[in-house]
Amino acid sequence: MMNDDTIAAVSTAYGEGGIGIVRMSGENAREILNEIFAPRSGKALRDRRMTYGQIVDPETKEIVDEALAVFMPAPNTYTREDVAEINCHGSAVALRKTLALTLRRGARPAGPGEFTKRAFLNGRLDLSQAEAVIDMVRAKTDRGFTAALDQLEGALSSRVRRVRSALTELLVKITVNLEYPDEDIEEIAYRELKNSVSEIGDVIEELLSTADRGRVVRDGLSAVISGSPNVGKSSLLNALLNENRAIVTKIPGTTRDTIEEMVNINGIPVKLIDTAGIRDPRGAIEKIGIERSKEAFQKADLILLVVDGSERLTNETRARLAAAADRPVIVLLNKSDLARRVSKEEIETVLPGRAVLRTAATKAEGLDALAEEIEKMVFGGAVKQSESLLVTNARHKRLLEQAAEALADARAMTERGEALDFIEVDLRNCWSFLGEIIGETASEEIIDKIFSDFCLGK
Repeated sequence: MMNDDTIAAVSTAYGEGGIGIVRMSGENAREILNEIFAPRSGKALRDRRMTYGQIVDPETKEIVDEALAVFMPAPNTYTREDVAEINCHGSAVALRKTLALTLRRGARPAGPGEFTKRAFLNGRLDLSQAEAVIDMVRAKTDRGFTAALDQLEGALSSRVRRVRSALTELLVKITVNLEYPDEDIEEIAYRELKNSVSEIGDVIEELLSTADRGRVVRDGLSAVISGSPNVGKSSLLNALLNENRAIVTKIPGTTRDTIEEMVNINGIPVKLIDTAGIRDPRGAIEKIGIERSKEAFQKADLILLVVDGSERLTNETRARLAAAADRPVIVLLNKSDLARRVSKEEIETVLPGRAVLRTAATKAEGLDALAEEIEKMVFGGAVKQSESLLVTNARHKRLLEQAAEALADARAMTERGEALDFIEVDLRNCWSFLGEIIGETASEEIIDKIFSDFCLGK
């Protein structure tokens, strides 16, 4: 499915840099490149060979920039179309002028994600692989990048295709039973259906079981640092960030608003939210900060509840511990370098079954144990750093859930021995939902929406 126009865009981030790339894709890419690029050797460009030369305005003969250029003929390119790339100096001016030349010579501006969309439409990538491209660009940690790379290489696609292939075989057998009822094979078909549907359901459930962990790897985890004033919340934030991001004083109530920062904790992108200490407010500004703290507490994926381990437990602290009983929480007995007046056992009587760690935030002590506990809570020991397949995309999770629901209905009807044409409907729905993941049954509207979220030039 080759397009009949040529697109162009800057494929590198705008701003100062050593190199900036202008990319073209389409049937006129070679012609446009030859019109604006003059090799210093005076010889014609050779396919797939980087060549040094100048970008020249063909109308004014003005030299726009020195550059390296390469032309790659279809179909062995990213888009399976003719592709040209111009490596300019990383100047916004040079990139803007070079791009403008390509547009004046007949290219049009590429839309968001249009290069990858063409790769999908031309069969180089399926839809889940195309989505992995933007996940790689946006990856916040090595773990997230690896998960995206595995999906780009087809780890999810191949699993989905195998399941759809098994479903296709079942649908063919059902069709035979429906079209040739006199062959007396219905009993055998039901027995096969029970086993096959169960096996397919196990694969889908296995994929779904990775979705929550995958979401954290892709999008990150929000962790609220909560506690009374002056227990060391801001010191903990600074220690985890390894910088003085929050103001730390001995005056309670220094933090008046939430402070948010991203940090990589054992390959998990974590958004740390330092909050105002919760107490009876001393003024209007502190009141607003405390209200925001309570709101963040309710919305967070994880609570890091900081307790001053050098002071006896107060009724207020006990109440705060009890309030976290229904939330994912790690209790940090901070200031462990001082006299210890709170034991883990005391915490566990109020908040049983939760991790209780000793830390000294001002000395960055106990942070390794905290990182390990966060990783344990997220992955539960079920996922290793090298695990190859995680379902990281919310769209994929939703479609897997719909596929699982349709398959469960088919399984129930199979157990009851209901008519095969009813079972066929649910199996076909399952097949279709899985097809949406890889793009084989996705509508044009869905495809357009997915690529509209991409950055320009990718």
